[in-house]
Amino acid sequence: MAQVLEFKLPDLGEGLTEAEIVRWLVAVGDVVAVDQPVVEVETAKAMVEVPCPYGGVVTARYGEEGTELPVGAPLLTVAVGGTGEPEPAAVPAAAEKGAGDAESAVSSEYSGNVLVGYGTAGPAARRRRVRQTAPAAAPAPAPVVVPAPAPAPAAPAHQGPVPVISPIVRKLARDGGLDLRQVRGSGPEGLILRADVELALATDRDHPAPVPPASSVAPAGSVAPAGERVPLRGIRGAVADKLSRSRTEIPDATCWVDADATELMAARAAMNAAGGPKISLLALLARICVHALARFPELNSTVDTAAREIARLPDVHLGFAAQTPRGLVVPVVKDAGTRTAESLTEEFGRLTEAARQSALTPADLTGGTFTLNNYGVFGVDGSTPIINHPEAAMLGVGRIIPKPWVHRGELAVRQVVQLSLTFDHRVCDGGTAGGFLRYVADCVEQPAVLLRTV
Repeated sequence: MAQVLEFKLPDLGEGLTEAEIVRWLVAVGDVVAVDQPVVEVETAKAMVEVPCPYGGVVTARYGEEGTELPVGAPLLTVAVGGTGEPEPAAVPAAAEKGAGDAESAVSSEYSGNVLVGYGTAGPAARRRRVRQTAPAAAPAPAPVVVPAPAPAPAAPAHQGPVPVISPIVRKLARDGGLDLRQVRGSGPEGLILRADVELALATDRDHPAPVPPASSVAPAGSVAPAGERVPLRGIRGAVADKLSRSRTEIPDATCWVDADATELMAARAAMNAAGGPKISLLALLARICVHALARFPELNSTVDTAAREIARLPDVHLGFAAQTPRGLVVPVVKDAGTRTAESLTEEFGRLTEAARQSALTPADLTGGTFTLNNYGVFGVDGSTPIINHPEAAMLGVGRIIPKPWVHRGELAVRQVVQLSLTFDHRVCDGGTAGGFLRYVADCVEQPAVLLRTV
């Protein structure tokens, strides 16, 4: 007789406590293999496909798409075949459709791997194979279980797993209310591309489905919305919580200064003209930050409110603000203090591309000790950044533009940038913060000493 196993939402790492169901990859009655992805979820850190450690038949799903579940909540149940034959009464309807076929082998397996992070990749633990005429099912599920969908009059474009790789393509379809199973991909082996989704959405707009008339009277006791309401959940909710906590807990202050970045821009141009890997401006600013933090370690710290202590951190893990289709994220360059300008450029590029593809891991987004925010890419000169809790400071960099500047006693047009530092006033006073910012500005104006790449 089959054994019914419950698969719960696993710990996805880095202290995450909940995840939103974005898309189910299996339906009730489907046969799943060990470590097969069964659901796509969105955490406050990243988009994750969660694999199931059991092999067998899906007998129940818990939660609709768009539902937020806490870690440890049931995701689905799987009927795993035993050593004997299943009882006829326990055969699910999905299996009865193939009752006239030849005997099929269903792998009832368990990977034994711990689900932390992105899945159960790794050598499988004990596995066994059971031959049975049909997979057995579990007793009737609880009321919250999602039933198997009714058969559609026409077969969808994809009967198995939908051939789509890019999280951006999935998000584009989800935002447009498009069922990817109805889309035929134009890529290799039917892979669904962004152009396929855009074409399908455009077709839907040209031929919209009829909309039933809606009542103009709101139900009794309800409040008519004043406009669009956007749920604060997922990454947006995580950002809101973190910013609110920062402003609530941290007594922050901001100082700023204009700096002549002409020599910094010239030095970067000379380095890139010499051949070899290109050096980014962000990498040079990062090296300046690292040197400044070595002189002013108070700003590479965090406050332990429970112990009423300031914990000064030995290593610099540099976060940088990045705008993505999912919102603002802060990837972290680990051990930034030991990296060369070339290494920093490479890591900034890798993390930025991963952010654009919604492929950052939870580890990529945690552990920062200081944040560099280059908001100049948005075409603005200055800002008062909110500290990335629980860090103690953030350096903001505005756009670099030609401005009149007194250079060597004469008025000249120079490349000028505004630098701003927001700091936790508990870890230092204005003298330390001002000294840090002045040192950064001096290095921007005379960068040669900091541009060694070895």
